Amino acid sequence: MGLMIWERRGRSAANGAAALLASVAVVALSAPFAHAQQATRPAGEQADQSKKTDQEKAAPAGATLLDKILVLSRTGETAIQSLASASHVDQEQLDRRMATTPNEMLLGVPGVATQADARRVSTSINIRGLQDFGRVAVIVDGARQNFQRSDHGTQSTFYIDPELVKSVDVIRGPVANTYGSGAIGGVVFFDTKDAQDFLKPDETWAGSVTGRYESNGKGWTTSATGAYRINENWDVLGNIVYRDYDNYKDGDGDTVNGTGFDVLSGLLKTTIRPTENSELKLGWVGSSDGWDETSGGVPVNDVDLKSNTFTARYNITDDDKSWLDLHINTSYNKTNLDLTSLVPQNRFDPVTGLPVVLPAGSRSTFDVGTTGIDIWNTSRFETSGVAHELTYGGDWVGDNVETGGAAGGDSFYTPSGKRNVSGAYVQDKLTWEWLEVIAGLRYDSYSLKDDTHDISGDRLSPRVTVGVSPFESAGLAGLQFYGTYAEGYRSPSITETLISGNHPAGVSFPFLPNPNLRPETGKTTEFGVNYRQNDIFEPGDALRLKAAYFSNDVDDYIDGVTLSPFAPGSGCPFGPGIPICFQYQNFAKAKIDGFELEGVYDAAWGYAGLSASITNGHTVSYKGVEADLATIPSSQVTAQLGLRFLEDKLTVGGEVQYNGKPKGNAVATDYTLVNAFASYQATDNLKVDFRADNLFDVKYANPLNGSTTVAVYEPGITLKLAATMRFGG
Repeated sequence: MGLMIWERRGRSAANGAAALLASVAVVALSAPFAHAQQATRPAGEQADQSKKTDQEKAAPAGATLLDKILVLSRTGETAIQSLASASHVDQEQLDRRMATTPNEMLLGVPGVATQADARRVSTSINIRGLQDFGRVAVIVDGARQNFQRSDHGTQSTFYIDPELVKSVDVIRGPVANTYGSGAIGGVVFFDTKDAQDFLKPDETWAGSVTGRYESNGKGWTTSATGAYRINENWDVLGNIVYRDYDNYKDGDGDTVNGTGFDVLSGLLKTTIRPTENSELKLGWVGSSDGWDETSGGVPVNDVDLKSNTFTARYNITDDDKSWLDLHINTSYNKTNLDLTSLVPQNRFDPVTGLPVVLPAGSRSTFDVGTTGIDIWNTSRFETSGVAHELTYGGDWVGDNVETGGAAGGDSFYTPSGKRNVSGAYVQDKLTWEWLEVIAGLRYDSYSLKDDTHDISGDRLSPRVTVGVSPFESAGLAGLQFYGTYAEGYRSPSITETLISGNHPAGVSFPFLPNPNLRPETGKTTEFGVNYRQNDIFEPGDALRLKAAYFSNDVDDYIDGVTLSPFAPGSGCPFGPGIPICFQYQNFAKAKIDGFELEGVYDAAWGYAGLSASITNGHTVSYKGVEADLATIPSSQVTAQLGLRFLEDKLTVGGEVQYNGKPKGNAVATDYTLVNAFASYQATDNLKVDFRADNLFDVKYANPLNGSTTVAVYEPGITLKLAATMRFGG
């Protein structure tokens, strides 16, 4: 299948504000070190006072992001408390990053990378070298995002506008297996905005309008938010976002065709609290997008995309959250992508392999619907001085894939079919003085079927974690060590199992289905350390640090292989015009290991953060042959610094990120990016944000796009200016 480069339809040019933005960038980089006039949390790290843990109360000047309660957590823990590799990105951090894409939302999160081609709004997330086909569970408000379309490059994409998101939680590795089947790489949970976070305590209604200009691509973002408190137990929030961007330029000043886009996104959410101890959230998130796909610089397909996610989340507890902390989540996500050919296209018939002409006006459709149910309860009690947090539940996710259209159209290569995955689990977290033990067991099953195949399987996956806090002295009391062994289970996807037909363009060769694919089993060993300390250099400061080494063996790893018709037993038919065959097959394993670090120091004057990740990996065939794993991301080191001024109304700072070339990647290079930012809360109702990304105009490409047929270079220097006006009453 030929790689498509995306190009949106005509759009208006926007007048720039580059000079103003450049001035702000200089200020952000060269601002003198100064103390703020009062001690506060790092920008974006204002914890909900009603949800403070004991650890947060111990740091009155402000706990860091690692002290924020994970929305993803099933036991109400923070990232620094978690005996796992967990990270949290909150609203003010997202505002400071002025994200246009999910990639920018996840800047500096260790072990996490994203892949996107020129269609920047469609993204695939990579955790520890694993991505695509559900290896990373991407969840929006509890709804799994399972859209998939066969093509070169990334296979699984999702759509969420950063303006709709208030926080992002990440858990790396199969310790996240309580959050659904298949997540052997980890889980990324996007939590959208709530009225309760937007409305001030004395307000019945409030609204805000944001306008943003970006110099590279001359893009505009317009966002409007409105919230209304019907009564003290019922509120509603709506958000609408429109983005209009031209093609951007890379670090050499060359225009990257097909990178412009315009997209309309929206959010509607209501929260109802029937009793003091119960809460119901109903939500909708949607987007509508249209663009042109081009091949060889010529528009070939008109694309129409619509994505809608509906969620209902209910929580009820007893008075002290002891025996009852019940959650019931249901969701439905539907993504429809339609292609209409703009010009006649020379293709190969998927059945016969003979040349055909796909006439202008031909349509291909991709409709993927995902239904999910997730129910769990956490009971907290004590036996013989040992505290228990016992979590037990079950989940089910069903994918219904329907593709269709003209013979020779792209939809033929994303097979129709249905897949159901379900599971049940029990996990107990035991705490006794300096010792914590987490023991869990998950049962998974799956079924996959089309008109001629009916495939199923199941497995038990264990998890054991031991954490110790052996020191009591003042400087070491916050030091905790842990070790984990955890397994996860991923069933083959519909495409991996059932793809068939002949390659549509360029060279004709057959895709071979493989109904005998075995599920993947991830087996991870992890050793980590957590450290937290307050009042180190001055009253109210705080240091938080997490580090971990991991080793993950993915047994029966699934990847695409090229087969020769001349190799005995390959299954590739010998005949005229068949140079090769392509099939998804199991490897004996993929071996991945690495190191991750995340830390932040916060004081009155500002904050400093450092994160790092090194990932190595290769596949091993059943004959013992090793090969580099193409999905290994760059090794990264990200340093962040923020300084506060004017009673914390002004924050300026910057980020430096070094990216190291992955082993065996033919197109990747080492590169370093420098960003700068400034945020000024001019009044209670007016906020101005500035940002400069890739300040030194570095030309670079995402190493994860190394397997595609065309290198897409990332944006050069991009200057951003935004203003937000808020009002309420």
